Amino acid sequence: MTGQRAQIARLKAGDAAAFDAVYERYRPRLFSFLARLSGERALAEDLVQESFMKLARHAPRLADTTRIGAWLFTVARNLFISHKRWALLDIARVSELRLWTQLAEPQATPLAVATASETEQLIERAIASLPLAYREVLLLVAVDGMTPSEAATVIGLKPAAVRQRLARARVMIRAYLDRAEAPAPCPASPRPKSTDP
Repeated sequence: MTGQRAQIARLKAGDAAAFDAVYERYRPRLFSFLARLSGERALAEDLVQESFMKLARHAPRLADTTRIGAWLFTVARNLFISHKRWALLDIARVSELRLWTQLAEPQATPLAVATASETEQLIERAIASLPLAYREVLLLVAVDGMTPSEAATVIGLKPAAVRQRLARARVMIRAYLDRAEAPAPCPASPRPKSTDP
């Protein structure tokens, strides 16, 4: 039995140690993905916990061939989309939304956030500026290290569509960085007034 199948079998049997191992491995990755996707650390933490609660409830019904990482990312993404739909109906909630442009680290201290390099902050702002469809692909492939096929499973697209979105996301990131690095135009110096009659 392969490691993945053995892990699924243990999860299906209700093995707490197997669940803890999955939690330790995927929690930081899910948090990072959701925090960058949503722009809200507290929401990301809630959605991570909800994702693992769903795993605990659905573990006995997992297929033996389930790829647990793809399953968790799919659940987390769907929870975020569901939350976003409900949030759009709640005007007060929408007014509280803000972009989180610091590094999405679960244990980041205020000092660590404050001392993050300008380049890292600029890249985070560039990622946050992407439309959601491109941001999620970039986060899954370029940040979390999934293959386009794995990301396609999570998002529900064909791998070719994921590759297209990824290419477009990279173009948009490059354009954002180019604009940010471009020197500000110098103000035109005033022309001296003519003293001729």
